Amino acid sequence: MTDIFGHRSLQNLCLPIFSAPMFLVSGPELVVASCHNNIIGSFPAANARTTGQLEDWLKEITAKVDAKIHASWAINLITNKLNKRLADDLAITCQYKAPIVITALGHPGPVVEKVHAYGGLVFADVATVEQARKASKTGVDGLILIASGAGGHTGSICGFAFLAAVREFWQGLLVLGGAISSGAGILASQILGADFAYMGTRFISSKESLAKPEYKAMLVDSVAKDIINTAAFTGIPNNMLRQSIEKAGFDPDNIPSSAKSKLNFDDPHSGAKAWRDIWSAGHGVGEVKEILSVKEIVASLTTQYQETLQKPIITRRFI
Repeated sequence: MTDIFGHRSLQNLCLPIFSAPMFLVSGPELVVASCHNNIIGSFPAANARTTGQLEDWLKEITAKVDAKIHASWAINLITNKLNKRLADDLAITCQYKAPIVITALGHPGPVVEKVHAYGGLVFADVATVEQARKASKTGVDGLILIASGAGGHTGSICGFAFLAAVREFWQGLLVLGGAISSGAGILASQILGADFAYMGTRFISSKESLAKPEYKAMLVDSVAKDIINTAAFTGIPNNMLRQSIEKAGFDPDNIPSSAKSKLNFDDPHSGAKAWRDIWSAGHGVGEVKEILSVKEIVASLTTQYQETLQKPIITRRFI
């Protein structure tokens, strides 16, 4: 493996953060603001309703993000074989030479060779140790561990255990996601052995996100106990806001079978009630105190990170 820790796509960072790609939340404005404030911005290709719109977004992002002075950006591709847009979206991704490509819900293989051909990096989104082991053998540059507590499609393994298990067979780049919403959390993930933190919930409430104002306000008013885990709406376990489920007319503790659905890989926007009206968040939602710009969020995280660095590692003595 080459020295990807010094890869150009990982330069110009003020903090080791990916602003995670979130369906119906991450768009060009959030990506550009993240990069301009020196964290890695990302978005799902599926947020663009068509490959044509995706090209418009890529034109905007590449025009506004200068690789010499800004942090890099990443695009998230669903590599499941049921995603009929994958070939077209991958082709346009390669045309615009996305610095980082994140694969999810499928084998990274079809992406790795094409992205490496132009010098990009590939990170595989995984939710189990078994998935991580398989992805590690496909030539990816990094693994993104989605641990329990992450918003949206989530894992079931505590980040502490997940990261330790993967480090036994993987020495490449690791990104840890799941309830990381503070500067202290970023530093803690590094101490555990991660290279980056994957942060979604904290940026849903940013002024630049595509989230509805009501969604952002609900995040500000929520704490960890307001998160419920359910596979009812997409067929895959999700951490979602209890209040949004209730607002959509369902009893979170007794969701009728008529409300249940599965992911539509053909057109994820078609009937996407589970994302438009039922909103996701991670266990770190309590850190969202107000609606801020990306600049203000990053500044706050930086201050927390620096203050945590100054604290003694052991604050109490027991012997």
